[in-house]
Amino acid sequence: MNHAHINRIATAVPRHEVHEAFRVFAGRQITEPRIRTAFARLAERSQIEQRFSVLQPDAEATGTTDGFYRLDRFPSTGPRMARFEAEAPALAEAACDALGLEREGPGITHLILATCTGFAAPGLDHWLIHRYGLPRHVERSVVGFMGCQAAINALKLAHHMVRSDPRARVLVLNLELCTLHLQPSTEIEQLLCFLLFADGCSAALVTAEPEGLALEGFHAALLPEAADQITWRIGDGGFDMTLSGFVPLTLARALPGQAAAILAGAPADAFDLWAVHPGGRSVLDAVMHGLGLPAAALETSRAVLRQHGNMSSATVMFVLARMLAAPRGQRGCALAFGPGLSAETMRFRVA
Repeated sequence: MNHAHINRIATAVPRHEVHEAFRVFAGRQITEPRIRTAFARLAERSQIEQRFSVLQPDAEATGTTDGFYRLDRFPSTGPRMARFEAEAPALAEAACDALGLEREGPGITHLILATCTGFAAPGLDHWLIHRYGLPRHVERSVVGFMGCQAAINALKLAHHMVRSDPRARVLVLNLELCTLHLQPSTEIEQLLCFLLFADGCSAALVTAEPEGLALEGFHAALLPEAADQITWRIGDGGFDMTLSGFVPLTLARALPGQAAAILAGAPADAFDLWAVHPGGRSVLDAVMHGLGLPAAALETSRAVLRQHGNMSSATVMFVLARMLAAPRGQRGCALAFGPGLSAETMRFRVA
């Protein structure tokens, strides 16, 4: 059987480290002592040490240096989209240059772009074609607004493309500027975005060449009874996220019943590598308990969370990038979650 392989993954983040500044900025919106205490406790438990953004916080953590955010004013949707359009190319370029796209560009047959944080047409897909000399007839697909799980969907598309045509050379780009969508609030669930989300980009080359990670199978799971626990809607003041505190409990309860389908009937201990989207400390804990994994199984995911926070769809690619160096023959499973509540999963093997 012809397997698609992730041959290479390159990653990039913006230059502004913002974790502590955004935490302080969020805390300054809270006037209720009880909520302030709860928020401080959650901040201590986040297990995130640094995050990066295209925005630069000001020295007093009362907003950003360019006034994009201020305690008394947050931008509407239009300025947020304009900022995405202005900032996305440089971050994409950093990842694509690291991938070697200057050399690969003319040979790319398919381009898949995944993002849920910014839209424009003509957009980033057109920019990539012009910047790197991709063929004008390259087949383009955009995976939009699927949240943190979109990377798995994009890889699934690449998998089908390569299996359909073994000569296919697919560029998969995940680019998310999550920090453009912070919202003013005094509610804990909304303020969690200030503790968690960050910006990042991944670029991957998927071909039939037996190098890297062989993609062996996919499984999607929907939990419609929990559809309101993760939502992502476009409002007048930007993109509005609901991220319920019940998500970890829902995952921990649902995963045991989904394990056989996710793992194609194999036991969890048959898998050496676990690329779990680090949606937060409690999400990783829920996956660990729901699938009965040892604590060490999620070390790579926790390291990405600690060093980068949650970059939506790009994050699981940062985890997979670190697994390209794993010993040949090891089996792995990737999981990511998104609105719905839904999960996208992928089985792979180190080629």
